[in-house]
Amino acid sequence: MRYIDEIDLREKKVIVRCDFNVPIEDGHIKDNTRIKKSIKTIDYLLKQNCSLVLMSHLGRIKTREDKLNNSLKLVADELTKILNKKVDFLDSPVGMAVLKKCQDLKPGQIVLLENTRYCDYPEKMESKNNLDLAKYWSSLGEVFVVDAFGSLHRAHASVAGISKYLPTYYGLLVKEEMVGLAPLFTDVPRPFGVFMGGAKVDDKLKYIKDLLPRCDYLLLGGGIANSFLYACGYDVLDSICTNDELTLEELRTLVKTYKNKIIMPIDFVIEDNKILDLDIKSIDKYSKYLAQCKTIFINGTCGMFEEKRFAKGTVRLFNNLRDIDAYKVAGGGDTLNAINEYKLNDAFSFLSSGGGASLEYISSQKLEAIDFINGK
Repeated sequence: MRYIDEIDLREKKVIVRCDFNVPIEDGHIKDNTRIKKSIKTIDYLLKQNCSLVLMSHLGRIKTREDKLNNSLKLVADELTKILNKKVDFLDSPVGMAVLKKCQDLKPGQIVLLENTRYCDYPEKMESKNNLDLAKYWSSLGEVFVVDAFGSLHRAHASVAGISKYLPTYYGLLVKEEMVGLAPLFTDVPRPFGVFMGGAKVDDKLKYIKDLLPRCDYLLLGGGIANSFLYACGYDVLDSICTNDELTLEELRTLVKTYKNKIIMPIDFVIEDNKILDLDIKSIDKYSKYLAQCKTIFINGTCGMFEEKRFAKGTVRLFNNLRDIDAYKVAGGGDTLNAINEYKLNDAFSFLSSGGGASLEYISSQKLEAIDFINGK
């Protein structure tokens, strides 16, 4: 992997694939962490007197209405504030007007294209890595810089496809991530403990199966814990859990195979007949397991942390990490949102900006977009 600080990019027109997939509520950016994470690369390129064409996705685009709710206009405004420099917003990711604007860019100027996933409706051209689309985007610059670590687990047109047509390098955020996650790969200090939360076990089952042979303990929270408990015959009331019989059978098999690794909660906060958080005994149990560990990876929360009365389990568990002498990594959108909301940053050694990407990388030790770029 070659990074931008290893080459001369002075006065180049650079296409930068960022990760601006930020949470937006009521017309406001709720957490701008991912935007801030991109600033180091943007600043570096501006100091090289480059002109910048910034790209990102935001949310999922399946309908015409999705386009109305997932515009990057707010991100352009936020970047302008953070950089104290005008970021021009182009209200389409494609077209002749976009091409003309990018062709006319002068050194030091910045544009942000509209959401790349606008090209997923009506056909999934972005997500299916349509190379005609990638070739068009490559015409907007001279060099391609990949800095969207959070998107590297998917070989999409704007993340990987452009690399077929332009010299390609990685940004400083990707470099930071690779360095920060490295201790979870080679000669990992043990015991290695993983906490896995989240609503849907189906979304994370692949990662769980990959991680179990590598870790010493897998502690469960959220809907994932509910699904494991339900698979083992426990009543989880009306709580979120899977009802897919094939998945439940897989969970039962995992519990039998890894009975000394899979750790489940023992008490809960319940409201409206639903499990919405883990209670004190579960958190104390989990904290004792994690206190034995020398390497810890956190992905997800203990419950519905978005409401403060159901955030106590998450806050208590993350707070307890402060007293544990270990290399502690957290990754995932909800995880970082909770850490930022409750000011728990100092409990961790490294915070990964990637959600699915950090989980994919740590569990399988590879990333689809990097594999594509390397193979082209």
